[in-house]
Amino acid sequence: MNLDAYFERIGYAGAQMPTLETLRELHLRHTESIPFENLDPLLQRPVKLDAESLQRKLVHERRGGYCYELNGLFSLALDALGFRVTRLGARVIYLGDVNSFPPRTHMLLRVDLGDESWIADVGFGGMVLTSPIRLAVDVPQETPHEPFRIVRWRDEYLMEAQVREAWVPLYRFTLQEQAASDYELGNWYVSTHPSSLFVNFLVASRPAPGVRYALRNNELATHRLNGGTERQTLATGDELRMALADLIGIELPSGLEIDRLLDRIAKTEPT
Repeated sequence: MNLDAYFERIGYAGAQMPTLETLRELHLRHTESIPFENLDPLLQRPVKLDAESLQRKLVHERRGGYCYELNGLFSLALDALGFRVTRLGARVIYLGDVNSFPPRTHMLLRVDLGDESWIADVGFGGMVLTSPIRLAVDVPQETPHEPFRIVRWRDEYLMEAQVREAWVPLYRFTLQEQAASDYELGNWYVSTHPSSLFVNFLVASRPAPGVRYALRNNELATHRLNGGTERQTLATGDELRMALADLIGIELPSGLEIDRLLDRIAKTEPT
């Protein structure tokens, strides 16, 4: 793990000790600097999870990725700094039935600091945590954006975010450590399965101070904290490219392949 290059990518110049202060600062800077995006599955390109591929794409090429890539890179950085990290898996139930059993297709991290455990997750799309939260049940916890909390669901944990006045369930997880092969299977499913969201829709997002930007196909949403949501339909591939570059923060490659993809998405009906 090239920590110097990673720190330059996220704009971090603080201490390099495994402390809660360091964890919080890295978590915020990572989420505000490296966006969530799924361009590779849409382009039918393989999504690789080895350390070299993650650093090349997210750090040196200044792209984004989804949970396996974002939390994969983050866990490598935390490992290199001496944090005690356990890689976990979750069932995503956001906007779905909390009692359903979708496959474990989300990666998150448990970080142990002294006698306390914290949940870190830099890869949950438009509702990503912008700060780690303590692994404590029924305790609303402030973040730089919305409050989050963890509640019990049977013998699992349920992550929730407070959106306006309602607690919205995001995903269920356990503390069972996941192996690299578990992530390889989930990664293959979400990046190639015909019914996967990531092979059917453009999904890209990034939080910034006081705001969250979210793009789903050609609909751009700007969610302002303590305010409303502005929605805009992007009518051309050039408008999509500008939104991805300027608001989401992706350094897009040039070429006919990406241009044709963005032109096609711009012509779709808003979802």
